[in-house]
Amino acid sequence: MSEAQSVAEVSNAARDLTAFQQNILTILSEEPMYGLAIKRELEAYYDSEVNHGRLYPNLDDLVEMGFVEKSELDKRTNQYELTESGHDTVLGQVEWVLNRFVTNEERADEVRELLDE
Repeated sequence: MSEAQSVAEVSNAARDLTAFQQNILTILSEEPMYGLAIKRELEAYYDSEVNHGRLYPNLDDLVEMGFVEKSELDKRTNQYELTESGHDTVLGQVEWVLNRFVTNEERADEVRELLDE
């Protein structure tokens, strides 16, 4: 498989991510975290409980797709970290949203204000 083919496959896989999976990647873009820390961040965002049965299969899928790396912190705790492909996926999503949202100077100013906060 050529490098261009594997980049295209990663790009296609990134487009097929659920919003929940994209949110996990966004959380991990800040720093590596263990599962319960990710769960707390998601619960704060959704303002509701996130079931373990939803979180961990999605984390496993993101690991399998190559967007997240899983390592063992201790015998009971795994740490999750964004890979370069995961980073590129988050950046691509931000770029896609901004390209559609920033349609005039007023909206560009709104984004600049958010970045300055």
